[in-house]
Amino acid sequence: MTVSPDGKNAMRDAVLRRIGELPAEYIASSDAGIFENLSALPEFISAGVILFYYSVNREPDTRKAIGLALRLGKTVALPISYRGGVMHAHELSGDGELRGGLHGIPAPPENSRLIDKAELELIIVPALAFDGEGFRLGYGGGYYDRYLPGARAYTVGLARRRLLERAVPREPHDIAVRRVITE
Repeated sequence: MTVSPDGKNAMRDAVLRRIGELPAEYIASSDAGIFENLSALPEFISAGVILFYYSVNREPDTRKAIGLALRLGKTVALPISYRGGVMHAHELSGDGELRGGLHGIPAPPENSRLIDKAELELIIVPALAFDGEGFRLGYGGGYYDRYLPGARAYTVGLARRRLLERAVPREPHDIAVRRVITE
């Protein structure tokens, strides 16, 4: 479904309202189910280098999966974002080293190890909502739209079942994730 930028923004506003209306009990049970399904995913189990996003607000929780990956000895990366839609993956060695990044999203320090896109085996992609084909309604900054082309890693989107859409607006540059995991 191709739509105008106004249509995308209207859908973002509608999804944000729906997210705000989700009961806390549903958020907690959804987070638990998403973690269980992600941690059992063969691509998660086999991946040695994973790029996560650090969840904020009511996004599906990634912190528990980040902790598990670190305990399992995997290399964990988080994005450092810059103005203009540019982001790079940087290694995370523990939650204690996070700092406030662009838009207040926790990120590793600037001097942490830069991880080349070719090293990544799994990328956990954020979104406000996904559709059944793996296309995403992002936040509108274009960071992942610019980062994902050329990545060979297996891509996964985390979504609450109540936020799955029949279709999200698409543009020619949009890249679907290979799998969407819900509770």
